[in-house]
Amino acid sequence: MIDKVEGFIINEQSYSETSKIINVFTRKYGIIGILAKGAKRIKSPFFNKVSKFTYASFNIQYKKGKLSTLISVDVLDYFKNIKSDIEKITYSSIISELVSQICKNEVNDKIYDIYSICLKKIDEGFSPIGITDIFKLRMLQFLGVDLKLDSCSICGSLKDIITVSCSSGGYICKNCYNNEKIISEAAIKLIRVFRYIDIEKITKFDVSDIVLLEISNFIDEYYETYTGIYLKSSSFLSILERLN
Repeated sequence: MIDKVEGFIINEQSYSETSKIINVFTRKYGIIGILAKGAKRIKSPFFNKVSKFTYASFNIQYKKGKLSTLISVDVLDYFKNIKSDIEKITYSSIISELVSQICKNEVNDKIYDIYSICLKKIDEGFSPIGITDIFKLRMLQFLGVDLKLDSCSICGSLKDIITVSCSSGGYICKNCYNNEKIISEAAIKLIRVFRYIDIEKITKFDVSDIVLLEISNFIDEYYETYTGIYLKSSSFLSILERLN
């Protein structure tokens, strides 16, 4: 069946000496594998058009549950700013890896829209770490382990919230506090903002590196505790941070 789909290339791999397999995140079919024959040849019409993070319209010979074949491609956005910056590449890889683990063969319009907006925000120059934290927090609902951020996760109190707890899965008030790690008031507030903000309406990102680090460390601990998801790109990020 010949079909036309739009989507984002979330990863690529070599296939023989001249071809590539690209995994494309589409609204129509979820994540599908597409064979781009001869894509590594300089004279190929696919050369430089089927690289990671590229957003395009793909004409394919679609095979459900199998490897589809690329017929033609029209690039809609190269995301050049991401591809020219190692930090942007790394954080964009993290959210792409997370999508690949959550969606697999499933179709999910909401995740597609969130991913699309986050990738655009990173490309536009907004904080890669901040946008990635927002994305990770949004994905918790789809993983079935969302945080409780409207009141104390233990007693339901709306008052005197003093930290957010990994073990309790959300906010903790002073009356329920039991030696959980205390994070700053700014981080406590921003975790909730990040979880519910309309990402498309973000016009500035004025958050200190210290607060972002607090939030990222909490999110990473929460993922490690409840999701069992391991992201290879996060390991590369650790190496990158040590070099800086």
